[in-house]
Amino acid sequence: KMKIDSIKTPDDLFGPMKALGYKVFDGPEKWDLNIIGVRSPGGSTNTFNDRMYVVARDDSGTMRILGSWEITTDPGDAHLLNPENRMGTACLVPGQYRGAYRYGLHKGKPALVQVKEVKVYRDKDKNKIHSMDPHSITEGVYGINIHRAGPDSQRVDLWSAGCQVFKKASDIEAFLKICVKQSKEHPGWDLYTYTLLLADE
Repeated sequence: KMKIDSIKTPDDLFGPMKALGYKVFDGPEKWDLNIIGVRSPGGSTNTFNDRMYVVARDDSGTMRILGSWEITTDPGDAHLLNPENRMGTACLVPGQYRGAYRYGLHKGKPALVQVKEVKVYRDKDKNKIHSMDPHSITEGVYGINIHRAGPDSQRVDLWSAGCQVFKKASDIEAFLKICVKQSKEHPGWDLYTYTLLLADE
């Protein structure tokens, strides 16, 4: 079982990924990044109760968790109560999205932006819990970006309508610094794979 508070080593993340048949970037390249979100069970709570990890080889060639930060992988209450999309508010389906993200801007601020199709659940029943109904899944390019909230946001609210959102601005700066270093060391390599896992109860 994988619980967020017990994730300490790369294998704690790689084990579940391999069990699901996902690609694990564990080759000799130093900056083959594993960008992994882990969603807490139980649906939206309007809090930043999920985590983002980057796992790769450090400068010595040792595979390790280079960073771990508080995020939300769920939409905020404001969007659940008032869906902007007629199909309902989006929530990213757990899975691996190969090369689906590129460095760019989200509302004028540095982020990873969606450039290939991802799968999302849709919810339009206007309560505070995303039902994550498999029958509601749609696939497309919806602007499901990886971006920041405020300097240190306490509630998700309007910050996410399906995006993966960092609680702290300083945290996404550290995250993007790692991503940019990868691209600079591999000219022409500017796409990032994002894997979203679901933690156990």
